[in-house]
Order: sequence, then C-alpha cells, then structure tokens
Amino acid sequence: MRKTYILDANILLHDPHSIFRFVDNDVLIPIEVISEVDRFKRESTDRGYNARQVVRLLDGLRAGRSLMEGVTLEGGGRLRVTCDRERVLTGANGAADVEILRLARRVQDEQKHQPVVIVTKDVNLRIRADAAGLRAEDYESDQVPLSELYTGQVEHDVSVERLQEFRDRGEITLDELDLSPGEYVLLRVADGSRGSALGRADVDGRTVRTLREVEGKLWGIQPRNKEQYFAIDALLDERIKLVTLMGKAGTGKTLLALAAGMYLVVRRKRYRGLLVGRPVVPMGRDLGYLPGDVSRKLQPWMKPITDAVEFLWDAGGPVRGFRGAESLIDSGVLEIQPLTYIRGRSIGNRFVIIDEAQNLTPLEVKTVITRIGLGSKVVLTGDPYQI
Repeated sequence: MRKTYILDANILLHDPHSIFRFVDNDVLIPIEVISEVDRFKRESTDRGYNARQVVRLLDGLRAGRSLMEGVTLEGGGRLRVTCDRERVLTGANGAADVEILRLARRVQDEQKHQPVVIVTKDVNLRIRADAAGLRAEDYESDQVPLSELYTGQVEHDVSVERLQEFRDRGEITLDELDLSPGEYVLLRVADGSRGSALGRADVDGRTVRTLREVEGKLWGIQPRNKEQYFAIDALLDERIKLVTLMGKAGTGKTLLALAAGMYLVVRRKRYRGLLVGRPVVPMGRDLGYLPGDVSRKLQPWMKPITDAVEFLWDAGGPVRGFRGAESLIDSGVLEIQPLTYIRGRSIGNRFVIIDEAQNLTPLEVKTVITRIGLGSKVVLTGDPYQI
C-alpha cells in the first residue's frame, strides 16, 4: 500500500539521501523543515556538510520543475515541499515540529485511504504525534537489529580425534561449515569434557588455523575469555586492515586496542605512530566554554585515553626513551584528536583507533575510513547499547 511520509529536519541532517529511501511512496517536506536545515549550512561540522548536501539535492530535483507541485523520484515515489504561502509571506510560520503535526493531521484527513507517517529521530515528537493520534516512526533505513549483526565468531562441535588433530597440526579443514574469511571458531568436543581450542578461518573459508601466539602478556594484558583472544589475534595481524570491536562497557575494547597499538608501534615499530580519534560528546558544558586554548579544552576529553595508556605503561614495563603517556604524546608517537579534525587528512602508516564509534553516523564512519592511507590499520570500538 502506498504511504505518505513526512520528514523531520533531523532525518535530512542524518542522511541527506533519505528522500530517495522511500521507494514508491510519497514524501512530504514542510517548508519549515527546509528553514531549520538551512540554519546549519554554515557549520564546518558533518551536520553542516549534510545541510549543504540536502540543499544541493533539492535544488537538483527542482531544476525545471516545481517542488511545491511535486517531482517524481527514480523509485516511483513522489517528493513534494509543502508550504502555506500566506503564512510564509506574513512571517507567521511556526516551529517545525508544530507544522509537521499540523500537516500530518491535514493530509490524514484528506487522504483517508493512504496511511500518513511522520519520520523523525526526535523521541519527543514521536510521543506528541502518538498523543495526537498520528503515526510516527524512527528512520530505520540505516539500522540493523543488534541480534542480526555479524558477530565474527561461531562455535562448532567436533570429535576428540579431530580436536587433537587440530592441536597437533595447527590447522583443520571443516567442509561442513560455511565460514567467512577471518571468522573465528571455537572448536569443542560435544560433551565438553575434553577441552576446546580456538582458531580462525583462512581465506578459503574451509581451513581453520590456530591463533597467533603472543609471548607472555600483550603489554601486561592477559585475555580473560575467547572474545578477547579473538580480538588480540585480529588486532595484531597486520594483514587485517579494519577491525571492529563491539561490546558493552567494561569488556576491554579500548584497552585491548591500545595495548595492541602500543605493542606494534612502540615495541615492534610496525607503524609510524598511534592515532586515537574520539567523537566530542561532552556530558556537561560544551568544550568551547572550558578555559584555555584548544589543548587545555581537550584535556578532560582526552583523559580516558591517557589514563588507559598510563595503566598499560605501568602493567607492561618501561620502554627506553619514553616515560609514559605524556612523553608518547610529546614525541608524536601517540596522537589523540577529535574526529572533527580528521576530515581532509591522509593518515598513512598509522595504527588508528576510533573510540566510542557508536556515537558516529554512517557518513562520519565513512569519512574516517576514507582518510586512512597506505600502510595503516584502523580499529573501531563501540558499544551500540549506549546509543
């Protein structure tokens, strides 16, 4: 059944191409939403970039046609910008949220045969719409249920003989499994009485090889479960250029990534430096209100990373030429930056950690990854349960 979707400004700012995501349905954008988007177009942030992109896309659709009358989209849908011309000319147009609710009510009364849906990431607006008897939804085009995310690991029961073969030879062929290259496997005897072993699928998806061995602890860190063993193996394998570590708070994502980065950069000298990027999401006052220059403003925001580095430094022992986190930063070996400053850079031969990645939009993640240059490795850590 054909539906009518009314888009809020936060949807356009989140995904400028959202206007094309509704296939063969009708899409309405109130003029007040366009005005709200326009407020952000001068920002140098990703939001500002998205605002300018929205304006360019709408202007391209407008060429030779009228957005007020409606334009047909590639998927068969129709886009229309709605406007109460008298209210606009007299300057009496109200807040975007109010106009969205008013438009939804009017269209619903006029088109009783066609469902009307408000699409917004504003929870408060969805609640207000529900109270007014209107249907409202979150934007789900770029969302995947957590239960359906790729975990990167499987468990498989084998016989005692095959498990021993794996331990003796260091590899085993599992034709019965359809594994992705690099997928991790927990091999265990069915009754669980004879132990287990950990491995990783080769590029053919059939051969499973044992994990790499780390001499002693990884910078003083001893893995405590199979997931941490898997993470360390992926982090230390220089052939793997992108690693994603997903887990709840306290599971060791950032600490393991930092330990691997310091090991490969400081001890093994495989990369020129360690770059840690974090989105600036202050819990209190915005960074601009804090005293001092940029470096002083960023100190509280950098503290979780420097604390973790100091902890690793104490656990892993001294390294000639360095005295701790501060000396690593002063020498340029360790660099901690807001992700805002990464756009436009080309980051080559670095071990790059993007911390708190759950706070990034898909466009921001794409922007970061495309900045990674030759010889670099990037690690994304995040907790989707904090979104």
